[in-house]
Amino acid sequence: MAAIQGGMTIVVTLGSGTILRPGQRGSAAEQAENLEATGRQLAQLVAAGHRLVVTHGNGPQVGNIVLQNEEARALAPPMPLDVCGAESQGQIGLLIQNTLDTALYRAGIRRPVVCLLTRVLVDPADPAFHAPTKVVGPVYSAAKASELTRRGYVLQRDARGWRHVVPSPEPRTVCESPQVKSLLDAGCVVIAAGGGGVPVVRAPDGRVRGVEAVVEKDLAASLLAVEIAADMLVFLTGVPHVIARWGQDGETGLRRLTVAEARGLVASGDLPYGSIGVKVEAAARFAERRQRPALITDLSTLGRALAGEGGTVIEP
Repeated sequence: MAAIQGGMTIVVTLGSGTILRPGQRGSAAEQAENLEATGRQLAQLVAAGHRLVVTHGNGPQVGNIVLQNEEARALAPPMPLDVCGAESQGQIGLLIQNTLDTALYRAGIRRPVVCLLTRVLVDPADPAFHAPTKVVGPVYSAAKASELTRRGYVLQRDARGWRHVVPSPEPRTVCESPQVKSLLDAGCVVIAAGGGGVPVVRAPDGRVRGVEAVVEKDLAASLLAVEIAADMLVFLTGVPHVIARWGQDGETGLRRLTVAEARGLVASGDLPYGSIGVKVEAAARFAERRQRPALITDLSTLGRALAGEGGTVIEP
């Protein structure tokens, strides 16, 4: 990939590990400190003349919100998952907003940073609603799992204990894509589609309602990037580039992939869908639909990767 030119529209997706690191409790101070380096890097993109949209993960944060709901249910009514997701968008969005605003100000850039609560339309007939797979919240004991099951939760057991699982339907459209584009046109830096957006369905009578589900944030980011006609999609994750067959014989670092090659590696299991594979599929969707490159890398490699000297590029 050649070095990017100024004046592009770039969507950058922050992985959950960029915001909250392993072993941390998840305090606001911890998350704000973690985001400082990210804010400085993103400010450099704005300084170079690019229009910037930031999306982000919310796994640990929405899990904490669900846990807070459970622990306080005798004192206050618990909120449904779509409302918890919206809460996490505001929580994380504020931290990114403050951090990026500070970084821009210190760089001498006066640019509004706007956090937009974002919904994603899903199909109520999506097969995912009949096969919940997405883990939400903490590990539960057998006794707690039994109680939650009686209240209608769907739980599955893994090596650590019982986990609450919810559907993960395909995103059909990002409801606020036009507003994201309008904010970009007005000169704003935009934070949107946090945690994959709040999944909603529209009834035949026109009513919109949230659903108990979680949309894959990477797929939502890819869709948003397509709908706003972005020039590049960047996934910031925990590795400098994609590695096939991680920890196995034949482990291979990947630097350039076509859409077909990327999908072949996901389909073969060399890039497990539940981890890096979903990012690769999301990148492939963007590259295919926009005929523009997508990049997967980590924060420390981002500068070199944007100059064509690192990361993994999925090409049209």
